Amino acid sequence: MVEQKESSPNRLKGKRLWIPRMSYGGAKTFAAAFRSIGIEARECPKADVRALELGQRFTSGEECFPEIVTLGTFLRIAEQPEFDPEKDAFFMPTAGGPCRFGQYAPFVKSVLKRIGLGNVMVMSPTSKDGYKDVGGHVGELMRSAWRALVVSDILRKFLHKTRPYELTKGDTDEAHEESLNDVCSVLEKQNVDHKQKLGELVEAMKRSRDRFRSIPADYSEPRPLIGVVGEIFCRLDTFSNDEMIRRIEKYGGEAWLSDITEWIWYTNFETYKRIKKEGRTISLEMLGNVIKTKIQRNDEHAILDVVKEDLRGYEEPDIKMVLEYAKPYLPHEGALGEMVLSVGKAIYLYHKGADGIVDISPFTCMNGITCEAVYPRVSEDHDNIPIKNFYFDGTQKDFDTATDIFIELARTYGRKKRQKRVLPYYFGKKVGV
Repeated sequence: MVEQKESSPNRLKGKRLWIPRMSYGGAKTFAAAFRSIGIEARECPKADVRALELGQRFTSGEECFPEIVTLGTFLRIAEQPEFDPEKDAFFMPTAGGPCRFGQYAPFVKSVLKRIGLGNVMVMSPTSKDGYKDVGGHVGELMRSAWRALVVSDILRKFLHKTRPYELTKGDTDEAHEESLNDVCSVLEKQNVDHKQKLGELVEAMKRSRDRFRSIPADYSEPRPLIGVVGEIFCRLDTFSNDEMIRRIEKYGGEAWLSDITEWIWYTNFETYKRIKKEGRTISLEMLGNVIKTKIQRNDEHAILDVVKEDLRGYEEPDIKMVLEYAKPYLPHEGALGEMVLSVGKAIYLYHKGADGIVDISPFTCMNGITCEAVYPRVSEDHDNIPIKNFYFDGTQKDFDTATDIFIELARTYGRKKRQKRVLPYYFGKKVGV
């Protein structure tokens, strides 16, 4: 990414920064990227009933469920004996637009002030101010953070494509944890140039690939492939979606979960589109966006190259393809955000041979509701592939019955579908036994 010169001081120096779990692996590797510039950062613990109780205590029910979970998780951390208001800080990005996400950070700050913790720092980077709170380390952090998200997405994909077929329960989760620790040990290194660190990260990914390959598993019969799209936090946070991925696996499916980097590619594209619309195609901002995108793509390709054989059939699409697929239903020139990505990705997954699509969203989420309105037409136009919306708000629901029924629908569809899966080399075999 483009190096940026910053004269502002590092406001996080001496702080302990807590990263929300927008996926466990993503938070863990993202925290490691912060540690590479000397900032003590940790992923937040998994939300629990106590965190939900704390979040609900300070909300009215009008808020987005991820906001309740995130706030409750921060408050759960704040009630621990070792919490220090002068040292601990929370990471809570913000953004403009119609989504309630833009209100998360101001609301967290207001609640902390209300309970006497107004001096606790809430780091709220935006697309406009970047990461100015880290002072002169912005360029270094941004590149390490990008790599962190890329490797966490790949390792999560390995987790989900392996776990349904493991012969000994827990082997895949263990390999995933070991692999996350391996890549974090590289990402958190300080004073290492980007070329050397990328080389070390590639080697760590080779070791991770081999860990997953060595897991005893039975791939003789492919399971129904269920694409999972939806609101980014809810689909990635296992507490918020009540372990929906494991539930899909429990009833005989295999999940393909939309990743985090999809959103980064989308924001890059939207930035390009905005600059062009403003008539500034030839400008420093456009040049910066183009260079950043090129560097991100090169880093991603270098990391993916060592696992491409294992990800045959699981390739992620170019963002322009996703937007083009969505266009007849939610054109990106008018519709914005996750609703466009969810519809476009659902259609992409249909073409990859998926047997069904699950959309995970918070209750009352604008994106989920909009998608649900167009999914019947999407399904009708694509061989009637089954599509199911699941909404979450922290209350207990009978998701098991609904999931079980949906997997059966996916099996039925799979027997007659026209779009066949491209399977990795190991399918049709037993491995590691």
